[in-house]
Amino acid sequence: MDREIISTQHAPEAIGTYSQAVKVGSTVFVSGQIPLDPKTMELVGNDVDEQIHRVFKNVSAVAEAAGGSLAEVVKLNVFLTDLGNFARVNAIMAEYFSPPYPARAAVGVTALPRNAKVEMDAILSLG
Repeated sequence: MDREIISTQHAPEAIGTYSQAVKVGSTVFVSGQIPLDPKTMELVGNDVDEQIHRVFKNVSAVAEAAGGSLAEVVKLNVFLTDLGNFARVNAIMAEYFSPPYPARAAVGVTALPRNAKVEMDAILSLG
């Protein structure tokens, strides 16, 4: 099984022992993205809307580096430190995705790296 490591300067560099994404065949597995500005590697704002937008931009940048876009996302996992922000995720997600929407899970967590309010990972199908 051939694996291709996906990397782009348009998304935050890995802050641990992982790749931004791994492509196997026509499937791309995007690692969890938090709302880091890829230029400064600093967390953006304290506003959940700003953080959600940044995460979608980061996931999009990795998808594009793999030869796809958000349109090829078939599964999205969303991790929130406050499930009260679930409606905000839905509203902002509608700005980045069109029907039919990908499968999705939303999970409440106690904490995320760098005290982020949101993290997302994704699976794309390019075939």
